[in-house]
Amino acid sequence: MAVPSDSPTRATASERLVELGRKFIDTEVEALSGLKARIDERFVAACNAILACSGRTVVTGMGKSGHVAGKIAATLASTGTPAFFMHPGEAGHGDLGMITPADVVMALSNSGETEEVLTLLPVIKRMGVPLIALTGRPESTLARQSTVHIDISVPREACPLGLAPTASTTAMLAMGDALAVALLEARGFSRDDFALSHPGGTLGRRLLLRVDDIMHSGDGMPRVTKETVLSAALLEMTRKGLGTTVITTEGGALLGIFTDGDLRRALDAGVDVRSAIVETVMTSPCRSIAAGALAAEALQMMETHKINALPVVDAANRVLGVLNMHDLLRARVV
Repeated sequence: MAVPSDSPTRATASERLVELGRKFIDTEVEALSGLKARIDERFVAACNAILACSGRTVVTGMGKSGHVAGKIAATLASTGTPAFFMHPGEAGHGDLGMITPADVVMALSNSGETEEVLTLLPVIKRMGVPLIALTGRPESTLARQSTVHIDISVPREACPLGLAPTASTTAMLAMGDALAVALLEARGFSRDDFALSHPGGTLGRRLLLRVDDIMHSGDGMPRVTKETVLSAALLEMTRKGLGTTVITTEGGALLGIFTDGDLRRALDAGVDVRSAIVETVMTSPCRSIAAGALAAEALQMMETHKINALPVVDAANRVLGVLNMHDLLRARVV
């Protein structure tokens, strides 16, 4: 017989799941709290070894530690420290050739006795490559053979069986991230540097893309002078397909802007589009953005002032181009 969804048995089972989940988080927090005291001279020595490296940081680990090692290598590489992951099992069958004397190796193993990792030690030692070890056992073989050892031991695993790597891999990952962030600061790694290594992502587009890259300029820019009859301005807007036109002097200096919103307001006011000139219905002065500004700045300005188009101007207030919200959407800045 099925148990009703609102039965005490179902409620008790749900409460137990919540209890287990919270207990798991508590154990993980406890593990991370214990790491703070180990950000010490050994941590500094590991950072200095990587900073002194003229090659790459080769991160290795087996099993769950290998998955964490791959993430740490990716974080290092994206924050200014050239790095890659090397599978220790494959390294023993030729991939060890990835390591050069200019590199530094970071080996991850909670036990410090992972056979595939220990097999690599004689070659690493013979090459004279610095070895940074992150283990949970300071007395282990890997810890004793390392140039720098960082203790990432935890009181217990979050797994109720005490078997699955949980708190230990969390501690390992956190220490790797701490190293990456410390190195980022030490190198003076900037937001622009970060963007250069993330050109395909949203972060990269927000940090790299300039209004000049997406604005409509030249013949593609809708532009009229203040004496233009409103009907002719509407034709210019239609031909250029941006739902707006900038109004400039003969020399190209920005005077104002006319948008679809301005047109609706003009029609509501009974303006005759065949006889009125655009100067009488344009928005002036209007918002503009400087050439070279980030596209993300244009987005922020549009959202703040609830506008859909922006002229792009030079230092002398001459219009170089115009962009609208659709351009930002197409560039995936939004």
